[in-house]
Amino acid sequence: MNDMTNSLSAVAGVNDMTDSLSAVAGVNVPDTRLAREATELVRDSTSELIYHHSRRVYFFGSLQGRNRDLSFDPELLYVGAMFHDLGLGDRFHDSGSRFEVDGAEEARKFLAAHHVPEDSIRRVWTAIALHTTPGIPEFMEPEVALVTAGVEYDVLGIGYRDIPKTERDAIIALHPRADFKRRILQAFTDGIRPKPETTFGNVKADVLEHYVPGFERGDFVRTILDSPWPE
Repeated sequence: MNDMTNSLSAVAGVNDMTDSLSAVAGVNVPDTRLAREATELVRDSTSELIYHHSRRVYFFGSLQGRNRDLSFDPELLYVGAMFHDLGLGDRFHDSGSRFEVDGAEEARKFLAAHHVPEDSIRRVWTAIALHTTPGIPEFMEPEVALVTAGVEYDVLGIGYRDIPKTERDAIIALHPRADFKRRILQAFTDGIRPKPETTFGNVKADVLEHYVPGFERGDFVRTILDSPWPE
């Protein structure tokens, strides 16, 4: 399904059982057991908001891969995209780890259980762990770079005009963005509020500063000056 007509036909026929096999904007979701089980796991363990966002990240990341002429493994990119926000869930609120690491660890366990090679597991782990760390993923393996590219496109609008409107609209028709800006910020707040110390030195400190009264962000300079070294 490479043209707009076929893409919209896929949208019209999609349902809970066939969603993992859908194609839109010339991008296919891998028709593999691994991809189907990743889809099922994420649908069952996250909100509709995170599910649709994660799928959009895969489609947008794939299209940015095409734009950048990058050769990537669609299956690994799909798992990275689907698991990248899993760590925002309730069961990770007392983990003590950054939500990115929680999601990366869940992906690692999932892939290991499917006997995926260690190098592939490492790529997916890194893609998820670094997806909120700008300026680094773009220089790494394509799967790492493109999970971040998909996140940056969907959340921040970075490279917004890199993808034609017809393709963007087809993806959003399949995975809607209703009130997405407000809702994703609420999801970030809910996911990291219980462990504010994990935001030190990363962009999620901005979220808590905006939405959690009394939050005090870590200060790198103060941490150095107040360290136990005597000078």
